[in-house]
Amino acid sequence: MTAPPFHIVLVEPEIPPNTGNIARLCGATGTILHLVGKLGFSIDDRQLKRAGLDYWEAIDVRRWDSLPQLEAAFPGGHWWYTSKKAARSHVEAKFLPGDFLVFGKETEGLPADLLAAHPERCLRIPIFSPIVRSLNLSTAAGIVLYEALRQTGRLS
Repeated sequence: MTAPPFHIVLVEPEIPPNTGNIARLCGATGTILHLVGKLGFSIDDRQLKRAGLDYWEAIDVRRWDSLPQLEAAFPGGHWWYTSKKAARSHVEAKFLPGDFLVFGKETEGLPADLLAAHPERCLRIPIFSPIVRSLNLSTAAGIVLYEALRQTGRLS
């Protein structure tokens, strides 16, 4: 029996190449990609398709109107919310197979009320420069997903 796949959740992503790169990441790792809410582009966007190359048939992409709708569909889900404002580093999390890794839109991140409701489930990726405010969304998704894969022994 294989372990359940991880889930990457993008809440209102705005930039097609970021979503395309994350889709490719999901295809390469067997991760399910959930797109939530209003997208800043069309699913048919040329840049989105180009970033995912010809791997779209390898990607399990699911669309949701809202995060509560997705959460209701997976009531036993284990959710991690990413934010540069979180106190806890992503390497301090104890990831489990099947976890949901939730990322917010590029310009605003996740809603403050969502983060405030789940402070113990909020994670950040350390940034050491006082000038750089954040990482690219697709880079952040890769960092957190590969830490989860490492912790669950899936990188061997």
